Amino acid sequence: MTPPSPWRATVLTLFPEMFPGPLGVSLAGRALASGLWQIEARDIRASATDRHRSVDDTPAGGGPGMVLRADVLAAAIDAAAIDPDRPKLLMSPRGRPLTQARVTELAQGPGPLIVCGRFEGIDQRVIDARGLEEVSIGDYVLSGGEIAALALIDACVRLLPGVMGKEASGTEESFSDGLLEYPQYTRPQLFEGVPIPEVLTSGDHAKVAAWRRAQSEALTAARRPDLWVQIPPKAPNRPGRQKAPKNKTDG
Repeated sequence: MTPPSPWRATVLTLFPEMFPGPLGVSLAGRALASGLWQIEARDIRASATDRHRSVDDTPAGGGPGMVLRADVLAAAIDAAAIDPDRPKLLMSPRGRPLTQARVTELAQGPGPLIVCGRFEGIDQRVIDARGLEEVSIGDYVLSGGEIAALALIDACVRLLPGVMGKEASGTEESFSDGLLEYPQYTRPQLFEGVPIPEVLTSGDHAKVAAWRRAQSEALTAARRPDLWVQIPPKAPNRPGRQKAPKNKTDG
């Protein structure tokens, strides 16, 4: 029986030397070296047809900057020859926000093709013709899509089987259940006069779990009301939403 192919990221960029970059170190780097996932960075400029290897032109209708040409980028996408079941993404500030749920979907699939734009963007016709899904990592503008692509790939790779040390590491963290992660503590027991909350050293796992849940709810309600309103109401026999009790580290 043929073993399943490893998760694969194919990146189309004008700067292939930016990859794997930080993905070549730490957990992602070790997983890459051991073959748990693969990355291919392809130079968009290789699909240019003129002697100057031009990839962009002035915006139709006028305006500043340059726009990546539809014919060149379409040729680069086609040359990648990816399987049809692999999603085709375009990192773009106008795309849908990247969520942990979408990251999980991508990590469970064969791996995406990711287009990294530059300049003022890319010709809309190639977005439509090649069915690119526009994805945003935040409401700000970067110089290009490469840093955003690195962030997306890292978020996916850490969820692949065998990458993280403990399976629970991927389930007890921010956004895994729609909430922000609870505060973490470790030695020393006393730091600049502030102790670790007593509940965490009590040995009572039920109390620890309840404390962590309350802290996550309080943080989410205070810092991310957009996430908090999406959390389903609790069952009648469970405590309702309430602010987590203060402890000595809450200020």
